[in-house]
Amino acid sequence: MSYYDPLETRDPEERERDLMDKLARQVAHARETSAYYRQHLAGINPVEIVSRAALATLPVTRKRDLIGLQKDNPPFGGLNTLSRDNAMRVFASPGPIYELQGRDIDPWRMARVLHASGFRPGDLIHNCFSYHFTPGAFMFEGGARKLGCAVFPGGVGQTEQQVHAIASLRPEGYVGTPSFLKLIVDKADEIGADISSLKKACVSGEALPRATRTALEERGIQVRQCYATADIGAIAYETEADQGLVVEEGILLEIVRPGTGDPAAPGEVGEIVVTTFNPDYPLIRFATGDLSAVLPSRSPCGRSNVRIKGWLGRADQTTKVKGMFVHPEQVADIARRHPEIQRLRLVVDNPEGQDRMTLHCEISDGSEVLAQALVASLRDVTKLRGETAFCAPGGLPNDGKVIEDLRVY
Repeated sequence: MSYYDPLETRDPEERERDLMDKLARQVAHARETSAYYRQHLAGINPVEIVSRAALATLPVTRKRDLIGLQKDNPPFGGLNTLSRDNAMRVFASPGPIYELQGRDIDPWRMARVLHASGFRPGDLIHNCFSYHFTPGAFMFEGGARKLGCAVFPGGVGQTEQQVHAIASLRPEGYVGTPSFLKLIVDKADEIGADISSLKKACVSGEALPRATRTALEERGIQVRQCYATADIGAIAYETEADQGLVVEEGILLEIVRPGTGDPAAPGEVGEIVVTTFNPDYPLIRFATGDLSAVLPSRSPCGRSNVRIKGWLGRADQTTKVKGMFVHPEQVADIARRHPEIQRLRLVVDNPEGQDRMTLHCEISDGSEVLAQALVASLRDVTKLRGETAFCAPGGLPNDGKVIEDLRVY
């Protein structure tokens, strides 16, 4: 088997010592250079944070808190240690949440992920993550550059043009969402284009249904998942073993009981909390809002880091649709725009493997004009297309949910 570097197969005790050494230094760095952590970790002695038990005593910072933090202390909430004028790029993710990239071309540590997905120096990668606003495309491009791969910046949409580019340039692989890769394959079949050069894909941004994976592998495309976020970068990734996701070497991962910072029992489903060692954007006990669980034993691929089951849902009602986060606060924004609606619930499902949003609205007398206005508001607020369905007052369950994810994988 081929590994990116010796870190992937080192003794777990050696890895843990290394992580704890980095942890104490990162806590000290964050307190000294970040306005947020100077206050958030006040009274903490970094020298004492040298174990997981000590780490668990630190407060968490939740992803959903970033919107408020950045409003109070614009533009980055005081978490960054690098000034805007020294950044390589600044991004805006849905929320909005603003992120800053320093001078490192791969601060998100994607080179390791791409290597595990089968990419090698000299490969041409067709990149179908968005180059607009969000960091997704640049995360994978930075990893590709560090690994020694060329990149075609395909971006999103324009499926037929994507097919023609693949047929002409003959890239070895694809990065992007799995649903868009399936659309590309289907369009190639429809127009009779040869895209057989695609032999591997690293997909992220949404869940990978088994049916989609099978359909792509039947076409000769080896598909592996990466679990990543805009703030952290790579968190865990699939390997040739196809048994869970291996945690990336450059982070410290915890599983905690949702709504708390308390470590979950081994194998218990809980919220993923990550500490990063990025000097420009230190995140200490950053609660992602995603659920997962640690798998027992070592991966058959030989990598010795912890494995997780992958994405098992959200610890809160925030969900991800076509690679974009949708927050309960956004549904509330739509409700404020349409006070005639009594209650709203955004239902997400995936008929035929494609994510779909339907805004269910309680109202005595709906109309086509109102339906069109609601669809426009939904797209304006979430940047995603959706549908609307009306029901009578009292027709929605009284359970406090404003976002319901019914997707089946």
